[in-house]
Amino acid sequence: MNKGKKLYEGKAKILYEGPEKGTAIQHFKDDATAFNNQKKTIVEGKGVLNNRISEHILNNLNQIGIKTHLIKRLNMREQLVRLVSIYPVEFIVRNIATGSLTKKLGIPDGTILSKPLIEYSYKNDELGDPLIAREHILEFSWIPQAVHLDMINDYCFRINDFMQGMFRAVGIKLVDFKLEFGTVNINGKTEILLADEISPDTCRLWDVISEKKLDKDRFRKDLGNIIQAYQEVARRLGIIHEESNISEVKFGKPKAVNIKK
Repeated sequence: MNKGKKLYEGKAKILYEGPEKGTAIQHFKDDATAFNNQKKTIVEGKGVLNNRISEHILNNLNQIGIKTHLIKRLNMREQLVRLVSIYPVEFIVRNIATGSLTKKLGIPDGTILSKPLIEYSYKNDELGDPLIAREHILEFSWIPQAVHLDMINDYCFRINDFMQGMFRAVGIKLVDFKLEFGTVNINGKTEILLADEISPDTCRLWDVISEKKLDKDRFRKDLGNIIQAYQEVARRLGIIHEESNISEVKFGKPKAVNIKK
C-alpha cells in the first residue's frame, strides 16, 4: 500500500497519509528513547515486535467493545489506522507502584495498590509531560466535556481488567501502562477511540515468578537483552509462531545514536 506524505514523526513512530480520507499509515521505528528523549538508541527489530504486539492487543480490545484506531496491520512495520485528533493527555494506569510514582512520593517499589490508579499527564515534551488534575483537563479544554473524560476513565479500567487477565494467563504481571485517546468523525458522529499503541514500550511487564522486567525498563535501566524481553512477551502471547516470517528478522544488538546522562 502506497504511503502519502508524512504527517507526523514521534519518538517511536511515523504517521503518513493513508489511502483514503480519514486514514493514516502508522510506521513503527526501531528507535528507543527514555527520560523525555534524553537517552536514545536504535534497537534493531523493536518496531517489528511492537507492531505485532500492539495489533494483537488492539484487535482483542476491539472485540470486547473498546473502539480503537486500528483498521488492520499492513506488513511487518506498518498498520492502517483511522486518523484521530489526539487529546493532549496521557492516561497512566497503575496496578503496582514503581518508576516515577515511587520516586516522587517515596512509596516502596513494588507496592501492590489496593485498586488501580489513573494518573493524567499533559502531553508536552518541553514541559516534561507534567502530571495534571482532572480540573486542569476540563479548565483548559484539553478534553472539553466532563462526560467524555468520565467515559475515557471507564475505558481505562475496562482495558486494565482485560489486559491484566490476558497477561496473567501467560505468567506476566501488568504493572502499569500508558494510553492515549482521541476523536474521529464516523458517519457524522464524533467517536472517542483508543489510539497510539499498546506494547512493551508503553507498558511495564514483569514475570510473575522472577519479576524479571520484560519492557522498556530494560533500556531505561541499562539491563540489556531488550529484544529478547520483547520477543518473550510476543512468544507468551502466541504471536511469533503465528507468522513464521517474523522470526526471519535479524534482531541485532542496540546501536547507540546519542545518549545523554
